[in-house]
Amino acid sequence: MSSAAKKLEPASPILTVNNIEVVYDEVIQVLRGVSLDVPEGEIVTLLGPNGAGKSTTLKAISGLLKTENGEVTKGDITFMGERIDSKNAEDVVRSGLFQVMEGRRIIEDMTSLENLKLGAFTRRDSQINQDIDMVYHYFPRLKERTGLAGYLSGGEQQMLAIGRALMARPKMICLDEPSMGLSPLLVKEVFAIIKKINEEQGITMFLVEQNANYALRAANYGYIMESGKVVLDGTQEQLMNNEDVKEFYLGGGNEDRKSFKDLKSYKRRKRWL
Repeated sequence: MSSAAKKLEPASPILTVNNIEVVYDEVIQVLRGVSLDVPEGEIVTLLGPNGAGKSTTLKAISGLLKTENGEVTKGDITFMGERIDSKNAEDVVRSGLFQVMEGRRIIEDMTSLENLKLGAFTRRDSQINQDIDMVYHYFPRLKERTGLAGYLSGGEQQMLAIGRALMARPKMICLDEPSMGLSPLLVKEVFAIIKKINEEQGITMFLVEQNANYALRAANYGYIMESGKVVLDGTQEQLMNNEDVKEFYLGGGNEDRKSFKDLKSYKRRKRWL
């Protein structure tokens, strides 16, 4: 088979979420039969409004549900062929999956360098300094900021959070709302760096975002979630050309659709796609 033909073959999933349900406090069901695949080496995005269950999906993948009295009560999650839905967060990181939390969660009273070294806490090799230089290659501003991380700007803190994830040498990074609180110029810069890291390092990226424009432009594939369920999925091109997605997530769509009645009808219909 020629190399050109091989490139056309879809990558096998590095992460598979299979029909999971998530319950908090043993009674509050948040996710209902969520299934999705993240192909190895690609960028996949999960879109949806506030309260749709996007962050809960990430926490289920990353082993963080237990910290909030939540659990996967049905289905399974597989990463690199190994089931991880019953693992704790530290073991998930050791397996090669690292989550950049919403709000960045850097250690403010540590320096940028100390934060980066913290990202390598699961490692036992001798190439940590080499990887710090690699982080500085993508985020040169961090090398210049030698003070406490709490004094960094919001954009610099987001860069530090992504850099800290890189220090774990992950096979896959999950990013929860990387654009939150950033100016449009910084959002553009952060997404460009995410795409560059994916292309140059081959690290799989799973983005949870409300900024659908930037997320879909960066991603190869996307899922849309509402009320704890995946209601639509498709390639970047399919979603960006979908009239419903353009109207309700990209701020565009067919100008003929102006009726509020149509709007309500669409919302009811979309939940059952």
